[in-house]
Amino acid sequence: MSSEQNGRRPYLLPLRRDWWLQLRFYRLYMLREATVLPLLFFVGCLIFGLYSLGQGPMQWQYWLEFMAKPWVFMLNLLTLAASLFHAKTFFELFPRVMPLAPPRLMIAGQWIGTVVVAVGLIVLLGGYV
Repeated sequence: MSSEQNGRRPYLLPLRRDWWLQLRFYRLYMLREATVLPLLFFVGCLIFGLYSLGQGPMQWQYWLEFMAKPWVFMLNLLTLAASLFHAKTFFELFPRVMPLAPPRLMIAGQWIGTVVVAVGLIVLLGGYV
């Protein structure tokens, strides 16, 4: 039986709209959560690019021209920065959740893995760019 059904109501502490501005920890938390916004733009660009690829050379050329616009390039740089910030916070949190090795070793291993995958993709796809 829930507390609502037995006549008791839980005490809910009033929460102001600017609660996240109170502490640096909360501001960083909200910033980390906001990293999804530039990522949505990036994913939208990729989906549009895949669609354009299937529509033929003219549509594909239109997508390439769109991606070359300076503001799109800047948004993609913002997405990269947001993704790196998100990765940093995730890598720092991971050893607390799964303490498999010393935290510094785990964080370094994750960054090394990230660099290896990035370099591998650059080498693999380098001939196509």
